[in-house]
Parts: sequence; structure tokens; C-alpha cells
Amino acid sequence: MIIRSFPKIVKTILEELPKNDYPVLNSRLFFECWLSYTLDNSLTSMRDIFKRLNNTGFTLDISTFSKASAGRSCQPFQQIYQKLNQLLGQKSSQRLSGKYEICPIDSTIITLTSKLLWALDYHQVKLFSSLNLATGSPAGNLINFGYDHDYKFGAKMIDCLPVNGVGVMDRGFAGLEFIESLCRDNKYFVLRIKNNWKLEFSPTDGLVKIGSSVDAPAYRIINFCDLETKSEFRLVTNLPGSGEGSIGDDEIREIYRWRWGIELLWKFLKMHLKLDRLITKNVNGITIQIYTSLIAYLILQLLSIPQQWGDKLLDKLRYLQACMCQKISYVHWLEDIMLC
Repeated sequence: MIIRSFPKIVKTILEELPKNDYPVLNSRLFFECWLSYTLDNSLTSMRDIFKRLNNTGFTLDISTFSKASAGRSCQPFQQIYQKLNQLLGQKSSQRLSGKYEICPIDSTIITLTSKLLWALDYHQVKLFSSLNLATGSPAGNLINFGYDHDYKFGAKMIDCLPVNGVGVMDRGFAGLEFIESLCRDNKYFVLRIKNNWKLEFSPTDGLVKIGSSVDAPAYRIINFCDLETKSEFRLVTNLPGSGEGSIGDDEIREIYRWRWGIELLWKFLKMHLKLDRLITKNVNGITIQIYTSLIAYLILQLLSIPQQWGDKLLDKLRYLQACMCQKISYVHWLEDIMLC
């Protein structure tokens, strides 16, 4: 059963976090501070939240929080994220042709500006994720510090998809060996390939060979053109074109257009949940902040609000912010909920 109210969601998250494991900043308060920063748009820095807390009985300072961010384990945040993802996955999902779950896969870059990270040769961090469009659940998240190409992580991301999930990917994941392995393992995909790849039509079976080698394998290729941008798209897929669970060419084109859903995920995380406003200067703290942004996103997905406020994620966030106006901070609100 899906949890629908904010207090119940919060209790599910916080009741398993200890409140006496550290003398000053316990695990529950540590998580509350991170979640407060992510959800409260009035907070532009951690100084803002600690000023509010210090004036109302919470004796915390930035130094204590910074040390905790650098040294505390990320595991509690990962466990909370996985638990919420499981709850969201219980939602009834509408599958394409009654069989397939469409899951766009992509990465987003977060620029690192701290010289402490530059000294470690970290100038950016990449977040990889797949978004299940049927449930709205982001899964299979990978965090990579550095400039490694998307292609290297394609196999790991595909492995995280549900049974009969269709990975929808852009050209950054294109590679002949990768395509061969997906077909060999019977993992469904729709992948845009580069326009300079050599294609050879096979009249016997209607498939298209990719590559210049004589024994190059043949695949199902769908071409279409975006007249507005004057761009040509070449899509390769192993979805069946006939028989049980068949998917037509027009449906393949539409599936690729749905890839835009994950771009909207990145936009929401960065614009409203502070994914690109990094406040820590160490790898561990950045990892925690990324998971906190994802946790906040899942909370909004699970949240149910009065109908007159709307049903979009931004409507839910604004509703929480309106409720928060009655409190000093999210930490105070969360603590009141736990006393109920």
C-alpha cells in the first residue's frame, strides 16, 4: 500500500534512524538537516539553517556538520532511498503493449568548484540514472567523479532495469560491442546511433548491418527526421516487429521521444531540489547531497496533497512550502511529527 501523507512518509524514514548514536549531531538530526536544506528554497546556505536552529535550542555549528558530512557513512541515505523506491514501485504501472516498461537512461553533469576537489583531479561529478516512466521511480543510480564516458556505464545501467524494461538511450551510450551484448542477453533497448556509422540494408530479412566488417550483425533500424530542427535520427532496437509483444516503427519513434522524461528529472532536481548547489567540499558529502535530492524527489512522488493544489511535483513542493510557513524550519516540523 502506497504511503500518501507527509507525516507517515517522514515517520517511515526517521523511525529507523538512531537519535543517540552521536553526542552532538545524531544520525536523525543529521538527515533532517540535509533534507531541510534540499526542500526549503528559502535556505541558500547551511548558515541559514544553523542560525534558525541555534536560536531555538539546537546547539549545532557548521564545523560539526561539515565533519559529519565528510566522515559519516552514506549507507543510511542509500537505504532510505531504496526503501522509498520500493514503495513507489508498488504503484500500479501501465505498460506499453501490456508488457514493456519504458526506462530512459542518461547522465547529468554537476560541476565542482572547490579547489579541494580540484586537487584530487575532480572537476565534475556525473549522476547516472534510469527513470521508470510507468511508476516515476528513478533507479540504478551511479555516481562517478571524473570524465569517464557514458558508454562505460551502459551495461551497469541496463542491468538495473526491471524485467521487460526497455532502456532508451542517446548516442553517448552507442557502441557495437554494447549493442551485441544487449541482443545476446535479450535485454530490450532503443538506442540512437551516430549518423556517420555505416549501414547496409539486408533485403532477405529487412534488417540492417551496422559496421564495415563482412560478418557485421544485422539489427532492426528505424529512421525518422525532425523537420523543425532538421535532424536525422537513426534508432537501433531489438524489440520485436512482429509476433507476440510486437512494437511498430511509429511506437519505436514515440518511445525515443519519451526519453525526454529523464531530462525533466534532471531539470527538477537542479532547479528545485538543489542538486547543483553543492555545499560540501568532499566526495562523501557530495554523495550524501545527491542521495538527499533523490530522496526528496521520491517523497514528492509519494506525497498526496489536497486536489485544489494540483497534482504535479512542483505543486506538491509548493504545498509543503506553504505548510512550512507555519514552522520555524523543517527540522522543527519533522521533530513535531515524530512526537505525534
